[in-house]
Amino acid sequence: MDRAQKEKVVEELGQIFESSGVVVVAHYAGLTVAEMQDLRARMRDAGGFVRVAKNRLAKIALQGHPAEAMGDLLTGMTVLSYSEDPVAAAKAAEDYAKGNEKFQILGGAMGDTVLDRNGVKTVSQMPSREELIASIVGCIGAPASNIAGAIGTPASNIASILSTIEERGEAA
Repeated sequence: MDRAQKEKVVEELGQIFESSGVVVVAHYAGLTVAEMQDLRARMRDAGGFVRVAKNRLAKIALQGHPAEAMGDLLTGMTVLSYSEDPVAAAKAAEDYAKGNEKFQILGGAMGDTVLDRNGVKTVSQMPSREELIASIVGCIGAPASNIAGAIGTPASNIASILSTIEERGEAA
Protein backbone atom coordinates (compact mmCIF):
# COMPACT_ATOMS: atom_id res chain seq x y z
CA MET A 1 0.00 0.00 0.00
CA ASP A 2 1.55 3.29 -1.05
CA ARG A 3 1.25 6.58 0.79
CA ALA A 4 -1.74 7.86 -1.23
CA GLN A 5 -3.69 4.66 -0.53
CA LYS A 6 -2.87 4.91 3.19
CA GLU A 7 -4.06 8.53 3.27
CA LYS A 8 -7.30 7.49 1.58
CA VAL A 9 -7.83 4.69 4.16
CA VAL A 10 -7.14 7.12 7.03
CA GLU A 11 -9.68 9.55 5.55
CA GLU A 12 -12.31 6.78 5.15
CA LEU A 13 -11.74 5.61 8.72
CA GLY A 14 -12.01 9.19 9.96
CA GLN A 15 -15.42 9.43 8.27
CA ILE A 16 -16.47 6.16 9.92
CA PHE A 17 -15.46 7.39 13.38
CA GLU A 18 -17.12 10.76 12.79
CA SER A 19 -20.44 9.71 11.27
CA SER A 20 -21.19 6.38 12.98
CA GLY A 21 -23.61 6.16 15.87
CA VAL A 22 -21.62 3.27 17.31
CA VAL A 23 -18.31 1.59 16.52
CA VAL A 24 -17.52 -1.83 18.00
CA VAL A 25 -13.95 -3.15 18.12
CA ALA A 26 -13.43 -6.91 18.27
CA HIS A 27 -10.72 -9.52 17.82
CA TYR A 28 -11.39 -11.88 14.96
CA ALA A 29 -8.33 -14.15 15.02
CA GLY A 30 -9.22 -17.64 13.79
CA LEU A 31 -12.39 -16.71 11.90
CA THR A 32 -12.69 -18.50 8.59
CA VAL A 33 -13.59 -16.67 5.40
CA ALA A 34 -17.11 -18.13 5.59
CA GLU A 35 -17.51 -16.96 9.19
CA MET A 36 -16.31 -13.47 8.25
CA GLN A 37 -18.78 -13.39 5.36
CA ASP A 38 -21.51 -14.46 7.78
CA LEU A 39 -20.55 -11.61 10.13
CA ARG A 40 -20.65 -9.12 7.24
CA ALA A 41 -24.07 -10.42 6.11
CA ARG A 42 -25.54 -10.21 9.63
CA MET A 43 -24.16 -6.72 10.08
CA ARG A 44 -25.51 -5.63 6.68
CA ASP A 45 -28.96 -7.06 7.57
CA ALA A 46 -28.89 -5.00 10.79
CA GLY A 47 -27.95 -1.84 8.88
CA GLY A 48 -24.28 -1.88 9.81
CA PHE A 49 -20.93 -2.50 8.19
CA VAL A 50 -17.69 -4.35 8.94
CA ARG A 51 -14.25 -2.97 8.23
CA VAL A 52 -10.84 -4.53 8.74
CA ALA A 53 -8.06 -1.94 8.80
CA LYS A 54 -4.53 -1.68 10.01
CA ASN A 55 -4.53 -0.62 13.65
CA ARG A 56 -1.86 1.99 13.02
CA LEU A 57 -3.97 3.68 10.33
CA ALA A 58 -7.10 3.51 12.52
CA LYS A 59 -5.21 5.16 15.38
CA ILE A 60 -4.08 7.94 13.05
CA ALA A 61 -7.69 8.41 11.90
CA LEU A 62 -8.81 8.64 15.54
CA GLN A 63 -6.42 11.50 16.34
CA GLY A 64 -8.35 14.65 17.15
CA HIS A 65 -11.68 12.81 17.50
CA PRO A 66 -13.50 12.83 20.84
CA ALA A 67 -13.29 9.02 21.05
CA GLU A 68 -9.53 9.01 20.52
CA ALA A 69 -9.07 6.86 23.65
CA MET A 70 -10.68 4.00 21.72
CA GLY A 71 -7.27 3.64 20.06
CA ASP A 72 -6.12 1.67 23.12
CA LEU A 73 -8.43 -1.17 22.00
CA LEU A 74 -6.72 -1.42 18.62
CA THR A 75 -4.18 -4.18 19.25
CA GLY A 76 -3.86 -7.51 17.50
CA MET A 77 -6.22 -8.66 14.76
CA THR A 78 -9.11 -6.22 15.13
CA VAL A 79 -12.24 -5.62 13.11
CA LEU A 80 -14.49 -2.56 13.27
CA SER A 81 -18.26 -3.00 13.20
CA TYR A 82 -20.19 0.23 12.82
CA SER A 83 -23.60 1.64 12.01
CA GLU A 84 -25.36 4.96 11.77
CA ASP A 85 -28.00 3.66 14.18
CA PRO A 86 -26.49 3.95 17.68
CA VAL A 87 -27.55 0.41 18.56
CA ALA A 88 -27.61 -1.75 15.39
CA ALA A 89 -23.91 -2.64 15.14
CA ALA A 90 -23.67 -3.39 18.86
CA LYS A 91 -26.70 -5.71 18.69
CA ALA A 92 -25.41 -7.54 15.62
CA ALA A 93 -21.90 -7.89 17.10
CA GLU A 94 -23.27 -9.22 20.40
CA ASP A 95 -25.51 -11.72 18.58
CA TYR A 96 -22.59 -12.91 16.48
CA ALA A 97 -20.26 -13.18 19.50
CA LYS A 98 -22.77 -15.46 21.28
CA GLY A 99 -22.46 -18.03 18.50
CA ASN A 100 -18.75 -17.73 17.76
CA GLU A 101 -16.05 -17.84 20.45
CA LYS A 102 -13.37 -16.61 18.03
CA PHE A 103 -15.13 -13.23 17.76
CA GLN A 104 -14.28 -11.39 20.97
CA ILE A 105 -15.67 -7.91 21.53
CA LEU A 106 -13.15 -5.58 23.15
CA GLY A 107 -15.16 -2.37 23.37
CA GLY A 108 -15.96 0.55 21.14
CA ALA A 109 -17.35 4.05 21.01
CA MET A 110 -20.77 5.62 20.91
CA GLY A 111 -20.40 9.19 19.79
CA ASP A 112 -17.89 10.83 22.13
CA THR A 113 -18.11 8.05 24.73
CA VAL A 114 -15.58 5.23 24.74
CA LEU A 115 -17.18 1.91 25.73
CA ASP A 116 -15.61 -1.09 27.42
CA ARG A 117 -16.88 -4.64 26.84
CA ASN A 118 -19.80 -4.20 29.27
CA GLY A 119 -20.66 -0.85 27.70
CA VAL A 120 -21.10 -2.48 24.30
CA LYS A 121 -23.28 -5.16 25.88
CA THR A 122 -25.43 -2.50 27.56
CA VAL A 123 -25.82 -0.55 24.30
CA SER A 124 -26.84 -3.75 22.50
CA GLN A 125 -29.72 -4.20 24.94
CA MET A 126 -31.18 -0.77 24.19
CA PRO A 127 -34.08 -0.56 21.71
CA SER A 128 -33.08 0.22 18.13
CA ARG A 129 -34.25 3.29 16.24
CA GLU A 130 -36.98 1.27 14.49
CA GLU A 131 -38.22 -0.16 17.80
CA LEU A 132 -38.38 3.32 19.32
CA ILE A 133 -40.26 4.70 16.32
CA ALA A 134 -42.76 1.82 16.50
CA SER A 135 -43.24 2.45 20.21
CA ILE A 136 -43.82 6.17 19.67
CA VAL A 137 -46.28 5.51 16.85
CA GLY A 138 -48.12 3.05 19.09
CA CYS A 139 -48.34 5.66 21.85
CA ILE A 140 -49.61 8.28 19.43
CA GLY A 141 -52.17 5.91 17.92
CA ALA A 142 -53.50 4.61 21.26
CA PRO A 143 -55.34 7.81 22.28
CA ALA A 144 -56.99 8.02 18.86
CA SER A 145 -58.33 4.46 19.12
CA ASN A 146 -59.48 5.15 22.69
CA ILE A 147 -61.36 8.25 21.51
CA ALA A 148 -62.97 6.32 18.67
CA GLY A 149 -64.00 3.61 21.13
CA ALA A 150 -65.41 6.17 23.57
CA ILE A 151 -67.40 7.87 20.82
CA GLY A 152 -68.71 4.57 19.47
CA THR A 153 -69.64 3.08 22.85
CA PRO A 154 -72.57 5.44 23.68
CA ALA A 155 -74.01 4.90 20.21
CA SER A 156 -73.95 1.13 20.64
CA ASN A 157 -75.49 1.50 24.12
CA ILE A 158 -78.33 3.62 22.69
CA ALA A 159 -78.90 1.07 19.93
CA SER A 160 -79.02 -1.70 22.51
CA ILE A 161 -81.54 0.19 24.66
CA LEU A 162 -83.74 0.93 21.64
CA SER A 163 -83.74 -2.70 20.54
CA THR A 164 -84.68 -3.77 24.10
CA ILE A 165 -87.59 -1.29 24.16
CA GLU A 166 -88.69 -2.47 20.73
CA GLU A 167 -88.61 -6.11 21.87
CA ARG A 168 -90.68 -5.26 24.96
CA GLY A 169 -93.23 -3.36 22.81
CA GLU A 170 -93.63 -6.36 20.51
CA ALA A 171 -94.04 -8.71 23.48
CA ALA A 172 -96.84 -6.62 25.03
